[in-house]
Amino acid sequence: MVQSLNTKVDLVMDSTAFTGIADYGKIMIGDKGFEFYNSRDSRKFIQIPWKEVDYVIASVMLKGKWIPRYAIKTKKNGTYTFASKDAKKVLRAIREYVDTNRMVQSLSFFDVIKRAVKSKFKKN
Repeated sequence: MVQSLNTKVDLVMDSTAFTGIADYGKIMIGDKGFEFYNSRDSRKFIQIPWKEVDYVIASVMLKGKWIPRYAIKTKKNGTYTFASKDAKKVLRAIREYVDTNRMVQSLSFFDVIKRAVKSKFKKN
């Protein structure tokens, strides 16, 4: 069994971690960090302390009415992408521990295309 980082838990919710293939389980947000535990295999878990979080990136659709997924970019170990039933509730719980300047929106589809076209025609 895995030892939790948190001493106080704020939110537990069903979620999906996108680590190559989708892993289904529960996320736990508490006073020490963000944790994901796989529901089928107890050896598959992700624990991210709050001091290790660099950015929280939210994919916002329909002018903020729907957030299909969010990602946590760490300082050393890369980016972890998650989806949950109520992403707004998760992001509000994360906001208690992460600075709001470190919570950003991801680029939309058209912003990515626009950047690609600009970089293609940019003079060196």
